[in-house]
Amino acid sequence: MQQSGGEGSLRPEECAGKCAYRCSETSHRKPCLFYCNMCCAKCLCVPSGTYGHKEECPCYNNWKTKQGKPKCP
Repeated sequence: MQQSGGEGSLRPEECAGKCAYRCSETSHRKPCLFYCNMCCAKCLCVPSGTYGHKEECPCYNNWKTKQGKPKCP
């Protein structure tokens, strides 16, 4: 399992690889990658694993849609 270094620990060029792993097990890969990369660009963090662990990245975890649902996968 890939470990997250916490919020702000990634460089922007690392987002694509981290998001590819984060979204590797979903059947909704294209939207997962889109939102993961958008969230990583803002937060410079992607939670470890393919799901969950969002507490590792508060910015990633707390960014919500207008409907109050999680924006970041």
